[in-house]
Amino acid sequence: MGTHAAASSDHLAGWMARQYALSAKAMLGAISRTDIVKERRGFGRILRPAKGSIVASPVLASYDPDPDYFFHWLRDSAVIIDALRRLIASGEVDARQGLEIFRDFLTFSLAVASLDGRAFLEEAGDFRSKVEPHFLQFVRPDSDIREIAGDNVLGEPRFDPDGSLDILKWSRPQHDGPALRALTVVKFCSSAMVDANTLTLAKQLLLRDLAFTLERWRMPSFDIWEEELGRHYYTQLVQGEALAQGSRWLETIGQGETAQACREGAREIEAQLQEFWSETQGFYRSRIGGDGEKELDIATLLAVLHAGRRDGPHSVSDGKTLATLARLEDLFASLYKINKEAPANRAPAMGRYANDRYYSGGAYYFSTLGAAEFYYRAAAARCAEPSHDEDHAISFDALFRRGDMFMATVAAFTPESGDLSEQFDQVTGAQTSAKNLAWSHAAFISACASRADALSAFGPGGSAP
Repeated sequence: MGTHAAASSDHLAGWMARQYALSAKAMLGAISRTDIVKERRGFGRILRPAKGSIVASPVLASYDPDPDYFFHWLRDSAVIIDALRRLIASGEVDARQGLEIFRDFLTFSLAVASLDGRAFLEEAGDFRSKVEPHFLQFVRPDSDIREIAGDNVLGEPRFDPDGSLDILKWSRPQHDGPALRALTVVKFCSSAMVDANTLTLAKQLLLRDLAFTLERWRMPSFDIWEEELGRHYYTQLVQGEALAQGSRWLETIGQGETAQACREGAREIEAQLQEFWSETQGFYRSRIGGDGEKELDIATLLAVLHAGRRDGPHSVSDGKTLATLARLEDLFASLYKINKEAPANRAPAMGRYANDRYYSGGAYYFSTLGAAEFYYRAAAARCAEPSHDEDHAISFDALFRRGDMFMATVAAFTPESGDLSEQFDQVTGAQTSAKNLAWSHAAFISACASRADALSAFGPGGSAP
């Protein structure tokens, strides 16, 4: 590729190729883990995951000190299934095996979408008698469980991986999961690998997820970090994109009236998204109202990636989004000791927001990988623009190099085993919080795939890692 730096050092490219296989294995190890039995001590729960479920982390923990992530989150599972699609496209996962995983995921998702809290209370009887006294304070009240009826179940952020309701108190409702899942399912079904039976399952789930999104997008929900009820950029952007893409899919199955309603909803959301831009601060705010300290938040970047926007507002080509990312880079470069001591060929390790207090409050693998993926996607989008002069090539080069610099940061804090936890400490770089987080591995796979896409978009001479 001439003098531009679309290929990074042989060392970095070699590491990415090796880590790609390790992350693929680790991520797949979170899916359909029917071989694991989890005892949630204190709550009287013994869980064996059902086929098609995806645990956020298959490493058993009970806040001892690592968090208990042995749940099927709607958000995490959608991100992981989208990464599975990438693994199939790259040949890392056999198409037949990948389709079976996807079909199991659809079946499981439809099953939990039909759960009813009232039926649970009738069948479970006095389930609190199995809960130790100290743990009763963490159990949801019956009135809360009873409200899980009809489409309210889609506002549940997570389920036990055996396919039952989560009985623990948590931040509810969360409305981004069904929208994100709809985006993932639409992309998967657009591929040639999906057969008629799988499409039937996908159609059932899509109709439910789109109907829920269309009905609930105006309502407040908890944010992506499950910390604050309100109006959030991430939630609204993925909802708007789900309705926009869903409307096109609905047209193909002859549901023109619902498609029109989705288009109108998408347009309304698009107009409201402009309110998140702060001219005085120079970035997209992650929320309207709420904790001002969290306004500059990596969630805005992840929203653009998960929505899959390539051009226009709220995309990888949007100057305002680039400005937001630049502000985030400056924030974490100044906050974390590991960034202050980093060599010049590495970009800053990225966290969530300033003064994060969750576990080490440090850098996140999926945040840092998200920045890498953003720059790779921006580079690919630059190639799709009409200009192909020298300045255009230099712009591609700069974007691509920046993506590789974030990859180099991830490489610096990844052990030989290839394990990726949720966080790595802002002072020591040691892995913290949940071990082998499936989302972290999915983020690596997606970043690598986007890098390969950028090389392909540039033209002959590029090669994927």
